[in-house]
Amino acid sequence: MNGTERVVFDVPDISCVHCKMAIEDAVTKLDGVESVRVDVAARNVDVVFDGASIDRQRIASAIEEQGYTIAGARPGDG
Repeated sequence: MNGTERVVFDVPDISCVHCKMAIEDAVTKLDGVESVRVDVAARNVDVVFDGASIDRQRIASAIEEQGYTIAGARPGDG
């Protein structure tokens, strides 16, 4: 295993394309993040990252710094 992890954050404040763009831009800039997908309809953020380079809390902080509240997090599928 190479340290790749996946987490899905539940972010109920996501409501539009602007939200999607703001979160994706902020999280993509973090070292160790491999991919970010914001699903506006499901109101969640799916992140694949290198667990050796960055932790879930730092990713969550980047989302919160954009003004969004995280209601929960769970491991991603696959």
